[in-house]
Amino acid sequence: MHSNTQQNSPMLAKIRALLAKAEDPASSPEESQAFFAKAAELMAKYGIERAMVAASEPDTDKIVNRILVVEGSYAEERRLLAAYIAKAVSVEPILSRSRKRGEKRFTYKVELYGFESDVDRAEMLYTSLSLQASNGLRRTRPEWWERTTLSTHRKAWLRGFTTTVTRRIEDAERRAKDEAEVEHGRSVALVLADRAALAKRAADQANPQVPQYTPRTRRTGAFEEGQAAGRRADIGAKRVGAAAGRPIAA
Repeated sequence: MHSNTQQNSPMLAKIRALLAKAEDPASSPEESQAFFAKAAELMAKYGIERAMVAASEPDTDKIVNRILVVEGSYAEERRLLAAYIAKAVSVEPILSRSRKRGEKRFTYKVELYGFESDVDRAEMLYTSLSLQASNGLRRTRPEWWERTTLSTHRKAWLRGFTTTVTRRIEDAERRAKDEAEVEHGRSVALVLADRAALAKRAADQANPQVPQYTPRTRRTGAFEEGQAAGRRADIGAKRVGAAAGRPIAA
């Protein structure tokens, strides 16, 4: 459950409105990029502000855990997208899967541990990039010379997309931290590092026996095509941050 401060924040309301316009199919690519760039700028300010305020007023942003349910096509790859995005914004993900008796497909879950504002940011960013990935998956097809199925091709594409957008988010996080340090001093880096450490501690304490999962993916044409799509994806050029709504079924 989100705090009243987050629910009633005028900045978050503006961010949600901008993102809705950015994801609207009726918007041109140029309009979508402009809307998302402005939203990312506001999200950057919001993320830094929440972290710095919480450093002096701990009750304003506490450690929470939230579960994202990822179902449907390519759910295993989509949960990795959610998990890697979470790590990039200082949220610790725990991955699990389950399957009911008689069912063929697994239900995948990503449990997020971190400060509430960071968990909100991870969830909203995953929602946006998951939609962009879905659009790309519908368009991609194996080349005639590739000896692979459409499913295998798309899985590799999605891993490539995930690898690239994660790196872009990490780079944006570092740039935003450096800019904030110019204004606020070295304390920004210390605050952000402490928040990441506390998120990891919460996840480790709740899941002491869960090993870290590292996927193996061959570098194929589909993987590289997904990387190219990740480089084109709209993530903005600042520290990404915002609130989100509900568990996600992909």
